Amino acid sequence: NVLIMSSGIQIKPKAAVQKSKTSPLTHSPESAIKPQPKPSDKLNPKTIDPFGGCSQRRSAFAAVYAKGGIPCRLVHGSVKHKLQWECRPETLPFDPLLLTLAEGLRETRHPYTFVSKEGFKDLLAVEGACEKAIPLLPRLVPVLKAALAHSDDEVFGRGLDALVQLSAAVGPSLNDHLKHLLSNLSRRLMDKKFKEKITVALQKLEQCGGKATVAIIKSKIPTYCSV
Repeated sequence: NVLIMSSGIQIKPKAAVQKSKTSPLTHSPESAIKPQPKPSDKLNPKTIDPFGGCSQRRSAFAAVYAKGGIPCRLVHGSVKHKLQWECRPETLPFDPLLLTLAEGLRETRHPYTFVSKEGFKDLLAVEGACEKAIPLLPRLVPVLKAALAHSDDEVFGRGLDALVQLSAAVGPSLNDHLKHLLSNLSRRLMDKKFKEKITVALQKLEQCGGKATVAIIKSKIPTYCSV
């Protein structure tokens, strides 16, 4: 396919020259340049998910609340919110409702934070709450312990309030389980913003639990002064 002139110059036919100019790489998929997205694609709702960054896995409490497993609804007031129960709280079974509300104390989003806190308080305030709550103590205490060990200050505050409310409802029956909760209170006592609130809570535990409670508290918090 090469013509040799008398001068010694080699000339390739035109077809051969065109073929040589065509690199085999120009047709390979690897060398193909991908088209860059247009600026308008950023505004196209088909190319983005506006909720992609905010999606979170639903907690167990949130799932129960969404399915209507907690028979109350949140009523928004002009000054403060309140719960409206679908039936009288004293007619509701504590198992598993009280346990579910205790689990919700670890929530950090509204309305779950409000519903769990107020619902737990409302149930323990009904007549006959003592008899209903005492059998649940072995299962309630680990849940409250998790709330008291939470890194979020508001979760800890709700857990501390719930502990006082539970003590007021069951009285000395809580003493057998109290030692499992005091370690978390002892650690938080080092925080100035919780020192007074924890001290008041311990005094209320003593008032509800009787003289035996003082020895239990001092075993974990030696600096506690009895009322």
